[in-house]
Amino acid sequence: MSVRVVLFTADLRLHDHPPLRAALDRGSDVVPLFVRDRAVDAAGFAVPNRLAFLADCLRDLDARLRERGGRLVVRFGDVVAQVCAVVRDTEAEEVHMAADVSAYAHRREERLRDALRAQGCRLHVHDAVTTVVAPGAVTPAASDHFAVFTPYLRRWSEQRPREPLAAPRRIRVPEGVGSGPLPERPDPTRLSPGLPAGGESAARKRLTAWLRGPVAGYADHHDDLAGDATSRLSPDLHFGTLSPAELVHRARRAGGPGAEAFVRQLAWRDFHRQVLAARPHAAAHDYRTRDDRWRTGADARRDVDAWREGRTGYPIVDAAMRQLRHEGWMHNRGRLLTASFLAKTLYVDWRVGARYFLDLLVDGDVADNQLNWQWAAGTGTDTRPHRVLNPLAQARRFDPDGAYVRRWVPELAGIDGPAVHEPWKLRGPGREAYPDPVVDLAEGLARFRRARGRD
Repeated sequence: MSVRVVLFTADLRLHDHPPLRAALDRGSDVVPLFVRDRAVDAAGFAVPNRLAFLADCLRDLDARLRERGGRLVVRFGDVVAQVCAVVRDTEAEEVHMAADVSAYAHRREERLRDALRAQGCRLHVHDAVTTVVAPGAVTPAASDHFAVFTPYLRRWSEQRPREPLAAPRRIRVPEGVGSGPLPERPDPTRLSPGLPAGGESAARKRLTAWLRGPVAGYADHHDDLAGDATSRLSPDLHFGTLSPAELVHRARRAGGPGAEAFVRQLAWRDFHRQVLAARPHAAAHDYRTRDDRWRTGADARRDVDAWREGRTGYPIVDAAMRQLRHEGWMHNRGRLLTASFLAKTLYVDWRVGARYFLDLLVDGDVADNQLNWQWAAGTGTDTRPHRVLNPLAQARRFDPDGAYVRRWVPELAGIDGPAVHEPWKLRGPGREAYPDPVVDLAEGLARFRRARGRD
């Protein structure tokens, strides 16, 4: 009896899962395996919000496998050692897994391939499981990756995503394969109060609800901070409870400008992954250095603390930071303006902000988080690296009546209309509870321009 192992990583679903389908097609018994890798914990990615979402995902995945006669095998420790132990115990002939783009994922794949080869077992790595188009599938003539989004989008749009695969009806797991317990959610006091539920079941309900109506207005309203008109599917994509290829097919079937605008965001996600796959160092180092001498010292630390706490004195910035702390998620427009404020207006190293986001974001992953931060800091792929997003102009444009600010900054809830964005101009009840700005915008802009040699 032949056995195949399927190593689940960032693909915690049964629908449209090429590694699982290949294993079922090639062997009679399959071991669905997830390893809680201690290297991920050591790297600081196992933070409470994501651990809670992960626990939901694994519990749901196990339940859906059991509905089909299988179960999820959970191990803890070094991923290579644990996979090899399962292969040895079951005499498995093959291991199937999805490709990933980080430097750690590349090392994991190399280590697994070498170790399994020594045991007479083959490793099959499947592309386009966590992306629509595999990194490296489209490249410009003179480089190994696209550094500008628009030409990448043009080539990406010419590719036809593979047809999504149905979830398997039956899965048989060999008897006697030992498993640890499913991980539990962390103590609720360590979690963001507004954290969503994880798992493929919840993800597919969110997707169906999104495509039944809200996606139609996405092109016109996706930047509306108060309207909250985004899909909120980024955590599901990060953990792989939804297939990006399936999302493209279903969005295009829905049709209209909103669906196409949503598909464009999936292209941005693939764009960042092909950049990181080609330049893994960009997770921690400038993609394009600007020779910045970032602010440090007591004043910079004070400003960073105010930014983290949502007490900068700029209500639109503070509202977004408070949303992050409450939900473990932040509106995309909020991410751009808070990142620009820290890196350019306060002139603090983008890595400080990127690390804080990773500490809280349920959808925090290396490609999107780090490369979006670099875009905002002007060290990444932005073709206008020295632009600075003015928080007041952003507030007037994307929260014109102040509803988003009043939702997240309750001490300003009594201020009507757009005046809420400049509370320092007002006096009245509650105003004393809100701080003055930590920096004058003109002074911050001048400091940034001097630092970048733009004066």
